[in-house]
Amino acid sequence: MKITQAILCCCLPLILPYTSLWAQDSQNELSDGVRETALLGCDTATLRTDCSSQPNILWITVEDMSPTLGCYDDEFAHTPNLDALAEQSIVYTNAFAVSPVCSPSRSTLITGMYNSTMGTQQMRSANRLPAGIVGFPSRLRNAGYFTTNNVKTDYNCSDAARLIEESWDASSATAHWRNRPPEKPFFAVFNDMTTHQSRTMVWPYAAFQQHIQSQLSVQQISNPADVPLPAYYPDIPPVRRTVARYYDCVTVMDRNVGKILEQLESDGLADNTIVFFYSDHGSGLPRHKRLLFDSGMRVALMVRFPDKLRHLAPAAPGTTTDRPVSFVDFAPTVLNLCGQQIPDYMQGIPFLGPNSSSERAFVYGTRDRVDEAFELSRSVRDKRFLYIRNYMPHLSCNQPSAFSDLGIIRQEITRLADMRPGLTAPQMAYAGPRKPTEEFYDCAADPENITNLLAAPMSPQHQQALHRLRGAYLKLRSEHRDVAAFPESMMFEKVRATGLPVHDLLLRDADTTRQLEAAWAAADLVGTKNRDRLRDLLNSTNDAVRYWALIGMRADFATDPELHRLAASVLQDPAVDVRLEAASWLAEFSPSYRQSALETLASHLDHEHWWTALRACRAIELAGHHAASLLPQMQRLYSEHRQQPGDQSLFLAFSAGAFLQKLKADTIPWDFTPEATATFTTPVPQ
Repeated sequence: MKITQAILCCCLPLILPYTSLWAQDSQNELSDGVRETALLGCDTATLRTDCSSQPNILWITVEDMSPTLGCYDDEFAHTPNLDALAEQSIVYTNAFAVSPVCSPSRSTLITGMYNSTMGTQQMRSANRLPAGIVGFPSRLRNAGYFTTNNVKTDYNCSDAARLIEESWDASSATAHWRNRPPEKPFFAVFNDMTTHQSRTMVWPYAAFQQHIQSQLSVQQISNPADVPLPAYYPDIPPVRRTVARYYDCVTVMDRNVGKILEQLESDGLADNTIVFFYSDHGSGLPRHKRLLFDSGMRVALMVRFPDKLRHLAPAAPGTTTDRPVSFVDFAPTVLNLCGQQIPDYMQGIPFLGPNSSSERAFVYGTRDRVDEAFELSRSVRDKRFLYIRNYMPHLSCNQPSAFSDLGIIRQEITRLADMRPGLTAPQMAYAGPRKPTEEFYDCAADPENITNLLAAPMSPQHQQALHRLRGAYLKLRSEHRDVAAFPESMMFEKVRATGLPVHDLLLRDADTTRQLEAAWAAADLVGTKNRDRLRDLLNSTNDAVRYWALIGMRADFATDPELHRLAASVLQDPAVDVRLEAASWLAEFSPSYRQSALETLASHLDHEHWWTALRACRAIELAGHHAASLLPQMQRLYSEHRQQPGDQSLFLAFSAGAFLQKLKADTIPWDFTPEATATFTTPVPQ
């Protein structure tokens, strides 16, 4: 049977070559005066005389890869091309994504703004960008550059089609600097999918062998017995085999990068091209992608300057620097290197080129909903320490996720977590049923982030560092106007009611800003066990405050009958996220109110907004056998969405299908190999 499936960043782009031209029905309008005809670079009349001396910029971006390279001291990796590039480059040891998953990070890369500021932190987001925000390559185009993207876009907003159109002269599987008009400088992006999670752990092993491993000689294939394993992985054959598979993907990726660099050299362009190499976040293996540990956020970044452009470089070739860099810095850095004005709305700090000596002290990280898995965590990292604040500590780091759960390594880790004994303490910290409210790691002494310093008495030095990073987190969250304390439905209701993107609404409406601040204050009570304060907040007129009061109660008092009674009183709350959160809690933990809770959840499965229907569906999935009476409704939902295009249907089918599998009901196996047919549409807000 031919199975049609939607592609999403985590399971996409599974067939290459492909073109990510989505959201054709998105809102493409820009406010008056935003489209610019020229910036402070070269105008059309002076293009040949002035712009021909501008530096070319080449971005080589790879998917789902931690710094598992020889030049980053990984002795097992076979990466001769990238090791050679590192000898000619500045190598950054503290480069980080803004989110440990692709599309939220890419919304930052294309704009130079934090996803949590724009409201693009959820995956997939259908939010509109703030007024006046353009894809930064459009500024290079206006200055005379030829801009080309091969091939991934994935900008995570309803403005995606507009961003693609304005940013790129060419965005396709054949896009290349070679197609530019004579004498034009170029900004070229190449996205290599070889290390994507689909290849490293999700495809059946036979598909990996056919499409990836077959490109290697017998001598180049990694031996599972020899691969290095972090302490948070159990040392069992399926884990070793998957990690070896990941290293094979890295080897093939390195070869692909070498081919691009050879093309640059053979075209005689290497002496006028600044080359960036980086990954879009950490590897797709468990405890990496989707989590705020260094294994999910830290990326390889190297930048090569040819001799004639060495004056733009901060150090000599082969230099290693510990300067902290975030993805939000990339757009202003490229504009700076190309002599273009950096717009005031960009939130990053240029780290290369003129006037780039100002160094960021902290890197801000965001984790929100990914696919069907709801979550909210934030992080702050400096050169040495990592602070993580988890706002849903009742959920496991290893919470179910249909796409990731196709990987045998995830299945085995989950199986062992259910055994007694099964996993070590560092392994259970990832795979156990809960996570700490706060985490604090000394990354210099503990690069794997397995020793949470908050779990034991700390030294004065660590106490001072914790105080500093906690304070930095609150300050940055406020400065960025991080919107994540508004759950999705509430945020979209505000946007729909006002017609303004959420960021613009916060700038214009003081009352909405106060509501957001109050929501964060309530969220900060999660994990504090302040029972009385949480009870009081359930009477708040602020919908988001009541939502966080429920999560705070559930996180620390999940089985409390008196609090169950209070939660039952809001099953008819006017705010949909409030009533669904109450129903989710009661369906799992309250025999007395379970039936009413299940009726509430079932009544939202066909909600007009897919993100609301998904929240209800996910709650039923996690309730498992407690929600067995809803099997017919979930079977209907699954059959309606299983073979429909679009992320909204994919996520609903992911969650409903996982529930059916728990109850031993029939489902269609997922197939994300290149042989499967795949379609994609981007959800747009109603």
